[in-house]
This record gives sequence, C-alpha cells and structure tokens, in this order.
Amino acid sequence: MSAALEIVEVRPGDDAGLRAWADVVAASLRHEIGRHATPWLAEELAVVAQEPDGLRRDGFHLGLVDGEPVAAGWLALRLLDNLDGAQVDVHVLPAHRRLGYGGQVLDRLEEIAAHDGRSRLDARAQWPYGGPADGARTPGIAFAARRGYRFGIGEVQRELDLPVAEERLAALAAAAAPHHAAYRIEAWCGPVPDALVAGWLAVSSTLTTEAPTGEVEREAESADVAAFRQREAIHARQRRTSWHAVALTGDGEVVAYSELVLPSYDTDWVHQWGTLVRRDHRGHRLGAALKVANLLGLQRDADVAGRRVVTWNAEENGPMIGINEQLGFVPRARSAELQRRAG
Repeated sequence: MSAALEIVEVRPGDDAGLRAWADVVAASLRHEIGRHATPWLAEELAVVAQEPDGLRRDGFHLGLVDGEPVAAGWLALRLLDNLDGAQVDVHVLPAHRRLGYGGQVLDRLEEIAAHDGRSRLDARAQWPYGGPADGARTPGIAFAARRGYRFGIGEVQRELDLPVAEERLAALAAAAAPHHAAYRIEAWCGPVPDALVAGWLAVSSTLTTEAPTGEVEREAESADVAAFRQREAIHARQRRTSWHAVALTGDGEVVAYSELVLPSYDTDWVHQWGTLVRRDHRGHRLGAALKVANLLGLQRDADVAGRRVVTWNAEENGPMIGINEQLGFVPRARSAELQRRAG
C-alpha cells in the first residue's frame, strides 16, 4: 500500500516550493525524453506566481509524501478567452510512479477546474521520437486514456543547433525574396511597437485555430493589447528576450508574424514560438522569410553558441515542417495534445 499523498498549492513567494515543483517536473520530463526536455525554471515560475497577467491564471500544486516532493500538477485557466477550458499537467518522479499519486493530483486539478466552470480539459504527453506516432502504450498516453482523455493531434519536437551558417540563411532568404516582393519584411528585438501591436495580435491570436488542430476543440485567443503588454512585461522580468518579424502589405497591414524567445536563466534553448501566415497571403514564402530574418537578428545580437532552437509541429503541418527542414531542424521527440469533456 502506498504512503499517503498530501497535495498543497504552492503560494506566491514560496520560492522553495516553486523550486521543488520545478525539480519534480524537470525530473519527470527528462525521464521521458532526456536532454530534449524543456521544463520551466524556478526563477521564471517565481515571476508568474507573484505577478500574474490578465490573460491566464496559473496554479502550481505539489504532491508530498512524508514531506518530500514526489508529484507536481499545473492548472492554467484562460481569463479572456476559452473560458470553458482548462490546461492540466501532471508529473510524478520516476521512482514514485504506479502508486496512484498522479491520479490523485489530476483529481485535484479537475476538481478546481470544475469549480471554476471549466468543462473542457486539455493536456499534453511527451515520448521519444522513436516511439509510435500515436503514442500507443507510452506511459503518458496510457495514463491519459485511462482518465478519459482522447488523442487530439500528434506533434514532433524539432531542434536546430546554433549558430546556423550565415551562408545558409542568406541562400534561403534569397530564394524566398522573389516570391514576396509585394510585401515588406520588418524584424526587431524587444517589444512589439505600438504601431504594429494591433496587427500583430490580429494574426497571432488566431494561431490556436489556424494552425492544424486535429480533433482538438478550442477558440482563438484574446487580442487585448493591455493584457498583451502585461505579458511582455512579465517576460522581461523573467529575463526573456524576444526577436520578432512581420510581413506587411503595401498599406502596412500585418499579414504574417514569427517570434523567437531567448531565456537568460536557461542557457540550453531558444524557443521558436508562433509563426503564422494569414490564409489569404500564403504561397509567398513569407514563413521562411520571417524565420530567416529572426535567426539573422538573433545571431547578430546574442551569443547563441551551444544553444538549440526548439519548436513543435503537428504531423500534418507539411508546409511548416518543410521550412524547418530547410533551416536544418531535426526531429528529436514526440508529443500529443489531449482533450476531455467533463460531464
């Protein structure tokens, strides 16, 4: 019989609790996918816990056995959109698995979500790239299936070793240029300028619905400028630096965007966040042009030697996979978005 599990919510200002939470998550992820794990660091979590923005409320829950951390749960509730949804994430230290602790943590997260009126539960599982595309018989997928979560869409984690040879980037930029002559490419480091922020959000807020979603149900995210500025300020306090690129029409309308994020606390990674070209402007190699522009800016402005850019692509997203392969990304791990409707 397993020892009793005590589940506590880690409160803002509890740096030791946040570090313990982060350590459990990191150990769990590294057990699944080794050096390809990309966990949050405690220093970044502390900012989110103490200074939440207006877009999302995060809850960090720690499972203790005899006072020792063995499990961790994360609950994220959107505040301006997707108000019927909740993101749940559960991790258990490898030595303490198959004792019922993960299920108890998930029970707590689902209970809180239900109390907040959230009926759609979203989750994620990760496993090695050599495993099956549908994750069949992998621990995370098996656990989720027992709890009623269905497979929504499969993704592949791809990584790019930095720096990329400038000759390669220049060649890709030159190959794309004739196709987007009617557009203007702008790239910069730092916050999105006031003149572009509304257009940026008009495109980026649709990434969750315009990128392939498989069987996952969700709505577009909020394009609220004030909340977005709050999020930018939090990223700055987390010591994350962003490189942005946009494609503009002749009259200055934003029709495509891409963002790279360099964390200071984590020296292994650069995160490729969203890249999206509006449907009515596809076919002009804008996605490739924006990604190249950001990489050139990143490598010009920062020391990235030894880092890897990480991104996730849905298995069915052929155009974006093609761009990433041209840049030199290689597949390293798999993941899936999972979903359950409560009730």
